[in-house]
Amino acid sequence: MQRLQVVLGHLSGRPEPGSGLGLGMGLEAAPCSGLASTRAAADDVVVVHGRRTAIGRGGRGGFKDTTPDELLSAVLSAVLRDVRLPPGELGDICVGNVLQPGAGAVMARIAQFLSDIPETVPLSAEHSRVESMSLADRGNPGNITSRLVDVDKARDCLIPMGITSENVAERFGISREKQDAFALASQKKAARAQSQGCFQAEIVPVTTTVQDNKGNEKTVTVAQDEGIRAGTTLEGLAKLKPAFKKDGCTTAGNSSQVSDGAAAILLARRAKAEQLGLPILGILRSYAVVGVPPDIMGIGPAYAIPVALQKSGLTVKDVEIFEINEAFASQGLWCRVHVHWDRNGSCCRLRVPGALRADRCPLGAQGPPRSCLPKRSLPEISETPAGSTAQAPQFDLVGPGAGLALGAHTLSLKSF
Repeated sequence: MQRLQVVLGHLSGRPEPGSGLGLGMGLEAAPCSGLASTRAAADDVVVVHGRRTAIGRGGRGGFKDTTPDELLSAVLSAVLRDVRLPPGELGDICVGNVLQPGAGAVMARIAQFLSDIPETVPLSAEHSRVESMSLADRGNPGNITSRLVDVDKARDCLIPMGITSENVAERFGISREKQDAFALASQKKAARAQSQGCFQAEIVPVTTTVQDNKGNEKTVTVAQDEGIRAGTTLEGLAKLKPAFKKDGCTTAGNSSQVSDGAAAILLARRAKAEQLGLPILGILRSYAVVGVPPDIMGIGPAYAIPVALQKSGLTVKDVEIFEINEAFASQGLWCRVHVHWDRNGSCCRLRVPGALRADRCPLGAQGPPRSCLPKRSLPEISETPAGSTAQAPQFDLVGPGAGLALGAHTLSLKSF
């Protein structure tokens, strides 16, 4: 009964269909361990819904010739359609991107109108949420001063991400063998999840055109992540040459692919979500952004995690699942060791249904796909003793030299 009270304290008051829960039970929500306050509040920022495209292989996959405004339009339209929300009800749109001219403002506004969202809905663009890495000019840092050579940290901002991975491995003693083992585990989790259909509900199939090397076009529907390699073996990984440094340990097998894709997530105040009859998947409890040295930028999550947890009144022990960026096995491993083990040496659960290193989200679209985590992970969480509720923070690295953490409290009625 106490577990039921805890869960009901976070719900909007509407039971899930078929749950057998009535509204006249007279139950009062009990506090949940690790949270300063779990009582539902009208101003809670809640997660309503999220969708994403499949993750295409940059330069070679199904989205290599598809512009990011088309990808973004597909997911914006799907989210609104799924929850039957009239586009005019949106309060505003915030679109992130990477490597788009003008911070992607024009691209994002075009996607808005392609999605039949009226011009009265304001839109802002910032760094990081949708991206075509195939069509981006990744080697151009933009207009920067020549004075950067006089300042070490400024100069380090131009270090390629692959070299920052090598720096992390060298500085913290992370061997090639450990990285390859981590990569193999990532691929296995992702392949298992894909084969079980865990990603199917969150992916929006996109019909588009691709050109071959002779300029011939064909129509394709992209509905499955293209970077997951079910046949990965340790022996195969060990044969790969270093990708960024002659005597290095970061390879194409233990680092993430270049990807194309987009994602969208709908957030709302609890009061508004309840007013419109929208579903509530979870609550955004806290967030944190930190800075780290740009030459080892991948360690950002390790420093953002404690800040986000502290702001939400949680400790590492309270967390069921960590959804953490795994752009490179080196930084993923170090962040995991640095933060995720408690003093007794036990490990919090790390990305149950497939790892980011395998189904690598585009650099500008990493957060929203992982906000779909509650929908695909909670059936597994519900098998644990604490399965009625779960803390599922997600953490990103942001080059050059930053870390972002979001702390979400998710719910599962399947645990009864």
